[in-house]
Amino acid sequence: MEVRFREFNPFNCWIWMRFPHPLGSGERGYLETAFDSWFYLGKLGGFNAENLQSHEEGAELGWMAYSHEAAAGALPALMHNMGPMEYQEEWARCWVDLGTSDAFALDVLINALGQLNNDVLEIEELLIGGLNEDWPIEEQPDALFPGLDELEDDDEEEDDDDEAGEDCEDSQPRD
Repeated sequence: MEVRFREFNPFNCWIWMRFPHPLGSGERGYLETAFDSWFYLGKLGGFNAENLQSHEEGAELGWMAYSHEAAAGALPALMHNMGPMEYQEEWARCWVDLGTSDAFALDVLINALGQLNNDVLEIEELLIGGLNEDWPIEEQPDALFPGLDELEDDDEEEDDDDEAGEDCEDSQPRD
């Protein structure tokens, strides 16, 4: 499974997966269960790198003193929303608003999908962020902040302005 990160907005992020063939209903069930489980843990604040006391303790956890004060003092790290899994031929995609959860959430998802790839279904490519030209996205009604689709529209308008400016004698190059 090749993992690649592209343009990334944690509040409006598309996760794309490419498979060697279109997925059957059983394979879709495994994939959707993995994403649902990941999202629910994120919604409950499970991906909070500010409070990883057991991890920071190391291998010797016997009789570890867990600090409730440190846990309470950590800023909340909550995922906000996730759209339904969508399928088109050998592709699947899912929209997520990672909210204030840490990038640790992405590591957990990559690890889970890697194991799914080893045991259940082959994932050729996992793309985190960005857009696919051959599968346009719709604006997400649950997105709290502007998304990549709006940024892409702004880039196209700037290109149009640049082309229009070439016809003007007084146009100055932009820095």
